[in-house]
Amino acid sequence: MFRDRIFGGEGFSHGSRRASSFHKGDLKYVILDLLEDRPRHGYDIIRELEEQSFGFYKPSPGVVYPTLQMLEEMGYAFSVEQEGKKIYTITEDGRQFLAKQKDVARGVRSKIKRGWSFKNIGRMAMVMKEYHALENLLSRGFRSGDADKAQRIRDVLTQAYENIESILNE
Repeated sequence: MFRDRIFGGEGFSHGSRRASSFHKGDLKYVILDLLEDRPRHGYDIIRELEEQSFGFYKPSPGVVYPTLQMLEEMGYAFSVEQEGKKIYTITEDGRQFLAKQKDVARGVRSKIKRGWSFKNIGRMAMVMKEYHALENLLSRGFRSGDADKAQRIRDVLTQAYENIESILNE
């Protein structure tokens, strides 16, 4: 169903502008890289990733904090309480892990650099502007409660989704 594909998890999530830009397990490399720069708390990591992606990716606390906890359990990071916040720091084992997995970590960084370049984000920003304009139009249009109009709009959106999917699969 179109609505489920758009709003239910195949590419988008309610809490962020996009679902994760990472494959399963990639986020730990990104977080360890950030911790290698300096100690950070979870919301600092979220904010940094949002900035690096020009606002197009904002991981949820429900993704970042469990990853930090996992890194801590693995011995790759440790935390200290400061001003009511847990501040995480990479450990020597975490540095060694990054060094041993340097090809994987480099691949993740390369993917981020390519995907989050201003050139790519700039193009996406133009598409997102139109998407948000459509979103606003739809929210105004559905106030009438006209079932026939709603079905016709749904048909148009379903066709648009299939056309866009086809373009992306080329």
